[in-house]
Amino acid sequence: MTNEKANEILALLEQKYPEAHCELDYETNFQLLVAVILSAQCTDKRVNKVTKELFKIASTAQEFAVMSEEELQPLIFSCGFYRNKAKSIISASKDIVQRFDGKVPSDFDSLLSLKGVGRKTANVMMSVAFNEPAIAVDTHVFRVSNRLGLSNGKTPFEVEKDLSIMLSPEVQGKAHHLLIFHGRYCCKSQRPLCSDCPLTNECIYIKNSK
Repeated sequence: MTNEKANEILALLEQKYPEAHCELDYETNFQLLVAVILSAQCTDKRVNKVTKELFKIASTAQEFAVMSEEELQPLIFSCGFYRNKAKSIISASKDIVQRFDGKVPSDFDSLLSLKGVGRKTANVMMSVAFNEPAIAVDTHVFRVSNRLGLSNGKTPFEVEKDLSIMLSPEVQGKAHHLLIFHGRYCCKSQRPLCSDCPLTNECIYIKNSK
């Protein structure tokens, strides 16, 4: 797909979702990091409900760094995969305190070096917290990108590379939110709302379904 065609797709998505934005609730970069870790295979609505109470108990890297996994697990249980998420949050918090003076680092390689932080989380932080060009590929971005022909990547990293090449740096942050909104509210994994989609002419999923 050409860059021009990709920009046309984004323009149509922006008309449909002019309000597209990060739907996680947070007040600091560290709180966003925690919320993003919790959001893996969990809805933002559920994460926001959990963090509303969680951040009353602990809200800084210093506070999470001294928590035990057994202490944190029941507080995030309803987000799913709570054992792994508790381990990731505490490990990242300790790294931030010990290696970055308690502040979330603002460059990609440093974010990725935090224990418990993967590419998707690091990219979300770069885009949302630090307003830098980055494409975070979650399940929505992966699915929509493949269905619309923006990428035929078989892994999130392959899709990330394709989108990073195809989309200019200045639109990558907005594209991230637009693709998520489309996947979340229209191009769903099961029973996509094709009748409400402005991109049916571009959709490989529809063409393959005929």
